[in-house]
Amino acid sequence: DAILQGEIHRAISPGTATRWSTTTAISPASGRRSLLERPEPARMTGRPRPTGRSVDTRTGTAVTAGSAVPLPRLARTCVDQGLRGLEFFVGIPGSVGGAVRQNAGCFGSETKDRLVEARIINLRNGAARTDGPDALELSYRHSNVESDDLIIDVTFETERGNAEEGRRKIREIIRWRRDNQPGGTLNAGSVFKNPPDISAGELIDSLGLKGQRVGDVTVSDKHANFFVAGPEATSEDVRGLVDKIKERVLKLSGTILEPEIQFVGFRK
Repeated sequence: DAILQGEIHRAISPGTATRWSTTTAISPASGRRSLLERPEPARMTGRPRPTGRSVDTRTGTAVTAGSAVPLPRLARTCVDQGLRGLEFFVGIPGSVGGAVRQNAGCFGSETKDRLVEARIINLRNGAARTDGPDALELSYRHSNVESDDLIIDVTFETERGNAEEGRRKIREIIRWRRDNQPGGTLNAGSVFKNPPDISAGELIDSLGLKGQRVGDVTVSDKHANFFVAGPEATSEDVRGLVDKIKERVLKLSGTILEPEIQFVGFRK
């Protein structure tokens, strides 16, 4: 696909694959939920290169966004154009590409509910494809997007609606997040996927594990499925606390927690 080949050359430069694996905590799928193994203080979230940040709302109710577009920006842009249905993205600290990679969601909505198609190119063999929700095998915090896939852009379906009502919903989501999650801190969002029948945060809290610490990373007192990093935190601290909480929960409840965070470069 000549168009995709051109876009991939604009999206990455020579040496980018090396930078992904050695100095930056991002995935080729434009995710911001990766943790890179490194000894110096950790950046818990990565940021895609400043390409693929356009949002096209010109085609009826279909909205196409570049993979690097921040989800809160996508939500607000659509509402400002009177396009509804993506407001839930305002509370997710990630990018469009990352949302597809993990089928991100909250407040009863998931990426797959609105996704029409994603244009993807494989960095190893250059193969381009355009996949819908079924082909992507989207399910709870899962897709078949691989670590060597680069998502170029994604098309979502919205519907026409009242812009002020959309803004009101966005304000409600932001208010709930502020009241119930540790905003204004260094964190990577939800650490674990929810097990059946209970949220991961509720389970961790019920076992008295709030405040647990490894190095300069602590289980948040405000929401137990958020880990807050201090200024001296390292990636090993984060991984160590994830492993510690996972082991304690298994021992105390018999439940196996599965991380949402993608770990890059760590030994098993």
